[in-house]
Amino acid sequence: MWPAFFALTGILRVTICSAKLCKFVGQRVDQNLDSLLMRAFAEHGLANARVERGGLGAADRQAVEFARFPGWLKAGFWICLVIAVAAVIRRMVALSTGTGQGAPPELSKLDGWFRSHAILTWVHISAALLFVLLLPFMFRLRAKKPEAKERAFFVLGAITGATAYGMSRYAVGGWVERSAVLVFDTLFLLSLARAYMMSRQGEVENQRIWMIRAVAILLGIATTRPVMGVFFATERLSHLTPDKFFGIAFWIGFSINTIVIEFWFRSAARVDASAR
Repeated sequence: MWPAFFALTGILRVTICSAKLCKFVGQRVDQNLDSLLMRAFAEHGLANARVERGGLGAADRQAVEFARFPGWLKAGFWICLVIAVAAVIRRMVALSTGTGQGAPPELSKLDGWFRSHAILTWVHISAALLFVLLLPFMFRLRAKKPEAKERAFFVLGAITGATAYGMSRYAVGGWVERSAVLVFDTLFLLSLARAYMMSRQGEVENQRIWMIRAVAILLGIATTRPVMGVFFATERLSHLTPDKFFGIAFWIGFSINTIVIEFWFRSAARVDASAR
């Protein structure tokens, strides 16, 4: 009982801090980061030519570097992407062939629920898989995104987010897990809607910012997997069973992604301010 209490208390503190951070960063990013992205998009082609001549200025280097994403963020993105794809494939296999005989009872019960709601599950995981596979092609500076690709991004994202509400009806971790899905799925859909609004208004740099936010939140589902692995490995010490730690893992995983992306936005804004 006490380990679960302390874990939930820690999650509450993390959530409160992340909410304050997101509010503060959202205000600062809109003021400081927009100009950075605008300059990166506008000067990318010119910057490449100037790099070859060795004439790229410090501010331009920072703009281009930001637009290309730092290495640690790329690594995190690809790790989350691989985990997400593997999770979807595993779910597809379970839907098609059933759960193995040696699977834990909780996993068999979860797979059974998904099979009893096969249509909803197939729609959700198929849209999620296509959405995730589209991501590596959405944030390239060198080529303008075709309208069809951008439209697919918003449509697939909306389907994934909308069906996630239905998928949360059965949660191993009960209301703790369900609350995490409801909170972060709503944040994902709001970020996606904001990006779409920016797209309609022609505000490319703001659209990109909100698209990145949406993607980071969505990939939080992948971050929950290694967190769950830690809980499984320490189950004998913590005495937390899956119905107790699944919800905790969801809150931790989604919070990590949300905080990390906002931290990066804030860091990039500071770099831009120092380069001026």
